[in-house]
Amino acid sequence: MSSAETTWGKEIATETVGGISYRMYIDRPRRVERVLDFASRWGALPHVIQGERVVTFEELRRGALAKARQLADMGIRRGDRIFILGWNSPEWVLNFWACLLVGAVPVLANAWWSEVEVGNGLAALQPAMTLADDRCAARVPANAQGGPWGIDMAWWQEGDAFADDGARGEEETALIIFTSGTSGQPKAVVLTHRALLARLQMTLHITRKLPHQIDETAPRDVTLITGPLFHVGGMQTLMRAVIVGDTLVLSEGRYDPAEVLASIERNKVKRWNAVPTMVTRLLDHPDVSRRDLSSLKSISIGGAPVHAELMQRIRTQLPSVSPRIPTGYGLTENGGQATAAAGSEDISELGSTGKPLPCVEIRFLVHPGLPDGEILLRSPTQMSRFFGLEESPIDAEGWLHTGDLGRLDDKGNLWITGRCKDMIIRGGENIAPAAIERALLNIPGVAETVVFGVPHPDLGEEVMAVVVTDADLTPQQLQDQLRGQIASFAVPSRWRIQREALPTNDTGKVDKKATSAQVRAELQNGG
Repeated sequence: MSSAETTWGKEIATETVGGISYRMYIDRPRRVERVLDFASRWGALPHVIQGERVVTFEELRRGALAKARQLADMGIRRGDRIFILGWNSPEWVLNFWACLLVGAVPVLANAWWSEVEVGNGLAALQPAMTLADDRCAARVPANAQGGPWGIDMAWWQEGDAFADDGARGEEETALIIFTSGTSGQPKAVVLTHRALLARLQMTLHITRKLPHQIDETAPRDVTLITGPLFHVGGMQTLMRAVIVGDTLVLSEGRYDPAEVLASIERNKVKRWNAVPTMVTRLLDHPDVSRRDLSSLKSISIGGAPVHAELMQRIRTQLPSVSPRIPTGYGLTENGGQATAAAGSEDISELGSTGKPLPCVEIRFLVHPGLPDGEILLRSPTQMSRFFGLEESPIDAEGWLHTGDLGRLDDKGNLWITGRCKDMIIRGGENIAPAAIERALLNIPGVAETVVFGVPHPDLGEEVMAVVVTDADLTPQQLQDQLRGQIASFAVPSRWRIQREALPTNDTGKVDKKATSAQVRAELQNGG
């Protein structure tokens, strides 16, 4: 067993960091870039597949080192922030690892962002360089310092490496990733090396896949990724794959259930990471019964609540996946995962998010008038701060206030029962209504507006806007003016345009709660 493998232990103790006590592994890795060392274990095995393109583990290692050397020669230094703006691709993966190898901090921008949102993100983070693919480059301001998206192997040197200078610690920033807040502006979540590796170690621990537990002679898994790598779950999938030797199959373009079904059959996919909407659309597709999907054994579902009906459909239509359908719960602010469930034959447990991961603590904060308590989380995986902001959802004792309501059952499973914060989750994407309201109020003729989520059978929720105007504005006109100002998935699909003023509360502010409740009731009654 190598010394690198022995740093991944299973024993947990309480340690104090910044005056806050966390449950942490005693023997643990300290730097994310060292994970790439495990690529040497898998050599010529395929690591990333996209269409006809195949990148082996050795090509990953060499390509990332070559790009890191190029970035260093272009002036990138330890601690510099580098924007990565692009869609899933082998280059995206290589650029991510190259940033870490050179000691820079990758900033994972959302490829769905509009030109305005890209500009706002760059202004807030002030990166030393922006790496953007061809599809996203047009949205990058001309004055931004750009770098090459592709990988030039001319920079590769045999034996090339970036030595650890001994001063780099686990509390240094490893990654910045964006999430939406109720204020409407995307917030930059700062995650340390400790945060990313703690989550990785917990999931490897509970799945018995710590480096020294892996049978190198066994067949490697093939994992399909249909969600964006710039979400926090993408990072964990990348790191895990290098440790365990997984092949990652990246979908091309927008989500297409027909393409996914064909890919599962062609590549003999064993694992699939998806949001509930993707699974529902796949199960609804006529090809689901015509494709050979017997290789698929596991579907990890996250990003939105999972209902018992969907779980039952998976068991019925994808029998090879039964009985394990892993689900979980987490936020970007807590590193992406706090609980995990492996599925159950007990129908009463379908829909729960499972039990807390080994280092995660959970408690509940009672809010008067709400049926369940707000979920509070504390673990070494959580963010250190929002970049550039004083506000934080983490209190003085280290508890992350999630804004979600929930309860633990007598078996220790966490159930999500609602949200006490103003947020829409559409197909796994978090949408802040305040950002849409602000954009609508900038449109001439719009006097008042409220935006909220309404139930949708496929997406979970869709975006509803109530607009007060004296002008002859149509939904299509409003949608056209919003495009380019907010992300495409945040543009409302349901509208109510009226001349009557919105109701107000005792303070004179628009009573959003009353308006949304009335509209939801009318929709439920067929209005």
